[in-house]
Amino acid sequence: MKIDLERFGLKDVPVDPDTVFTFAEGLAGFADCTRFKIFHEEGKATVFWLQSLDDPDLSFPIVPPQTLDLEYQIELSDADCALLGLDGGDEATVALIVYRNEAEGGKIAANTRSPIILNVRTRRGMQKVLQDVHPTLLYRAR
Repeated sequence: MKIDLERFGLKDVPVDPDTVFTFAEGLAGFADCTRFKIFHEEGKATVFWLQSLDDPDLSFPIVPPQTLDLEYQIELSDADCALLGLDGGDEATVALIVYRNEAEGGKIAANTRSPIILNVRTRRGMQKVLQDVHPTLLYRAR
């Protein structure tokens, strides 16, 4: 399989089917986009891109919450675990979609209310909409 990533000026980018994540329910506002590939731009490994394989114009910049000094404890329902094919909590990883907040002068912000949950073993993902969000700010001496 190959995709064109015009946003990055790349054509015929090979995609190994074994590295594709399936989001059975899509993402909020994009229910028809269920297949995604995660990649990063060469030399820029701090921000990853969640690239839709169903719509080549759709991609989201994502980062691990720790990059923003945040830590999550997310409670997944039995249905969530079944959707992800989770056998244990150590199989899941969390990512946040980041964006430029024009209302605040173009500062980088993150969607902390709807994190992306990925099972790296089964290659399944979901966007978990949280009602109460209280990510813990990690203290790091700098």
